[in-house]
Amino acid sequence: MQIQKIMQQSAQAFETYRQVTPAVRAAFLETIATELESQREIMVQTAGEETNLLAARLNGELTRTTNQLKLFAELIKEGSWVEAVIDAARPESTPARPDLRRMLLPVGPVVVFGASNFPFAFSTAGGDTASALAAGATVVVKGHPAHPRTSLLAYTAIAKAIEKMELPAHTVQHVADEGYETGKLLVIDPATTGVAFTGSFNGGKALLQYASQRETPIPVFAEMGSVNPVVFYPDALITQGPQLAQTFAASITLGMGQFCTNPGLLLGIQSDALDNFAHMLGGAISASAPAKMLHKGIHAAYTKGRTEVLALEAITVIGQTPAPAGEEAWPAVARTSGAEFLQNPHLAEELFGPYSLLVSCADEEELERVLRSLKGQLTTTVVGTEKDTTIYKSLIALQATLAGRIILNNAPTGVEVCAAMVHGGPYPATTDNRFTSVGTSAIRRWVRPVCFQNFTDSMLPDALKKSNPLGIWRLVDNEFTR
Repeated sequence: MQIQKIMQQSAQAFETYRQVTPAVRAAFLETIATELESQREIMVQTAGEETNLLAARLNGELTRTTNQLKLFAELIKEGSWVEAVIDAARPESTPARPDLRRMLLPVGPVVVFGASNFPFAFSTAGGDTASALAAGATVVVKGHPAHPRTSLLAYTAIAKAIEKMELPAHTVQHVADEGYETGKLLVIDPATTGVAFTGSFNGGKALLQYASQRETPIPVFAEMGSVNPVVFYPDALITQGPQLAQTFAASITLGMGQFCTNPGLLLGIQSDALDNFAHMLGGAISASAPAKMLHKGIHAAYTKGRTEVLALEAITVIGQTPAPAGEEAWPAVARTSGAEFLQNPHLAEELFGPYSLLVSCADEEELERVLRSLKGQLTTTVVGTEKDTTIYKSLIALQATLAGRIILNNAPTGVEVCAAMVHGGPYPATTDNRFTSVGTSAIRRWVRPVCFQNFTDSMLPDALKKSNPLGIWRLVDNEFTR
């Protein structure tokens, strides 16, 4: 397989695709969604065979995938996302100010690495591909080896949409090679201008290193996981303990814990209410049903990690299902003290699967030290009453510095696809915490600002012309106007 040729084809297609009108790009995204829907039955069946995920989950995920394609289509049809800014010439100024007009333009070919745990929404036709195509970038997808047939089906839908819209044949290309070397070659190729990745810390870090060592470094937008700390404040535990135990047991075991927003770390101040919560949580986990994980590799890694952590002297198991046979995962929840947690940094590392660690802190001061010891996260959750949020205001403010999304009184699993969503966070949750991989602002990863100085009106992109033919919102001499 000649990666260089593939990337050159992507660069050539970009020269045409970047000039396609927003209306045509929007119609292209909508056509992809239609093509995906037309083969829903076979895609869900195939993904189920490859990932062990149930049809209900896969149907919901495929709907999310088609909806986010349509959402990006609506975004670019409206058009204001390009952030057009105009500062008109002021020849009377001293010195004279030239005419300056700025907007966001696509960067070029983007490499998208499919995720193992979301065969539709974060893979071949998922949010990374949708946002890049919406921006005007061409895409090369490296399909995930955990679901190769599903990935190829999604690419087939995209290819049909390309043909129907009469776009360049190489607007989107698909690479199915399983080797790590192929991923490296895609990142280091001179034609590549950006990378999207959802997966492990080691995988994301490796891609970041490849990109930074290029003659021309490029951005890598890698989402690499998180333990998503949840802080249970005292009054909430006293007043809502049983309900909270059920809610978070369900969140920990949802999809066998194979979500990057799984609540893997639970924090609280030692009290009788916390002990009662721990007892009820352990009971709920013990009563949960084991199930198969996505594939043998993930199951083996989870089994190994769970066995190692539960064997530590500092760890007390408070709930687990009976050990199943075969490839089924074994949900578990454990407990340790704040002091032990602070002494063992490995306890703060993600164990991908249906597992969570409850940390009992001696007091508010120790809880603060535990929070300050944590690295960057995708989410952090506040579980508290109005009384709690008043008393522990400073700790909640500290939580907000840890993650891209802070949640009040809800489990973190579940990521809404919308304009306000942030699915990102400080390193090592992601490689660039200024951006999100979910929601419409994910498009900003694949663009750069360009300023046009003293261009004649006929030479300008439509978004910057005097007559505003697109009818978009623009900042003109510091005032927003259509």
